[in-house]
Amino acid sequence: MLPDVTLPVPASLMTLLAVFSPLFTAPSFRVFCVLACGFFAQPGKRTVCGMLAGAGLSRLWPHDRAHRFFSRARWSADDLGLAAALLVVSLLVPEGELVEVAVDDTLFRRRGKKVWAASWFHDGSAAGPAKTGYGNNWVILAVIVRLPVMSRPAAVPVMAKLVIKGSNFRSRLSLARRMAERLAAALPGRAVRVVADSAYAGGQLKALPAAVTWTTRLRKDAALHALPPARTRRPGRPRVKGDRLPSLAKLAATTAFSQVTVTRYGKTATIQASAVTCLWYSVFGSRPVAVVLVRDKSASGCDLTLVTTDLEASPAQVIARYAARWSIEVAIEDAKQLFGCGQARNRVAAAVERTIPFHLACQAIAILWYATAGHDPADIEDRRTSAPWYASKAEPSTADMGAKLRRVIIAARFKAPRPDQPTRAEISILRLAWEGIAA
Repeated sequence: MLPDVTLPVPASLMTLLAVFSPLFTAPSFRVFCVLACGFFAQPGKRTVCGMLAGAGLSRLWPHDRAHRFFSRARWSADDLGLAAALLVVSLLVPEGELVEVAVDDTLFRRRGKKVWAASWFHDGSAAGPAKTGYGNNWVILAVIVRLPVMSRPAAVPVMAKLVIKGSNFRSRLSLARRMAERLAAALPGRAVRVVADSAYAGGQLKALPAAVTWTTRLRKDAALHALPPARTRRPGRPRVKGDRLPSLAKLAATTAFSQVTVTRYGKTATIQASAVTCLWYSVFGSRPVAVVLVRDKSASGCDLTLVTTDLEASPAQVIARYAARWSIEVAIEDAKQLFGCGQARNRVAAAVERTIPFHLACQAIAILWYATAGHDPADIEDRRTSAPWYASKAEPSTADMGAKLRRVIIAARFKAPRPDQPTRAEISILRLAWEGIAA
């Protein structure tokens, strides 16, 4: 039997990995640490065997031990994502501030008829006119944070759920709502602000808890109604909604706009906006919503229409919150192109439903490590020295964070004391013993 060999882990990284130890058994936690370090240190493919090779244990551990971790080990992908989300909130979101999260879905392309839950889905990031692809579609929830080393908001992906076609329980909107509800339940006393695109609006949001607000883009065919009138003494059921409001075009023509200053996409600009409180009964039921009409470039009408259940937010805050949603698009692109998420070729149900959450948790750990222990002001200057064509680079990117963590892990591996050679303390003891014998 091969020995249970592990690898040295930097103390700054082990502090973060230790948070997840209650989710695993002791043997599974060792495999988790090994595969996580292999994920960070691997510059090539992040397949299951690739992570094992990145850890430097491909000749010491059997590869089925790594595969068994995803297919049969006792741990929950949902618990892993929730633990990562709570860790991000505790370290990167100041106490008392709102927890902003973004929700989106993406397709990880796969091949083969035996891949669990693989089907044909819309793929907006696909090159060319054909925006469909075959693979696994995942709904991803990311916590939007403001890092002191970056001027733009950054999305840290933490939770993910697999979409299964033909199941309303595993539809995109249902999965997104359940992830937001679970995060809010794990953060009692803190409000969770969800932002998503227009695809995440439907009747399943009628039962949204009060601690969760939802901000999305309003569809042009949305049936808006005024707030229900006051109850009268007449017999019969009271009205649950008021009169039907006019179309968005007529609403924009009759609503008074005011100038607001908003910061979005790294720029501050003054635009025109207006807010109307009403009901979107088919989506949010009797919960009042604020419809924000944005007039940016056009002289009349509106360029963008947003809807939110957060009635306390100003129009400028709603616009900035929706603009920050773009950070999850960047995070998903980084997950695929930089961190190699989706490169594992698992096929059985348990392995398919665990691999992507594991990869996203590792991506979150890498960002957390850099924000809490890895950042150095000299990083930018070093990057400019090695790549002088980046003359205007002023902030670290996700690629810089992952590259520095990779260097730290590799350095810890080679700087660790070798078992076949004595340490400095042992050399001192041997020297003193030899001097005593010589005397």
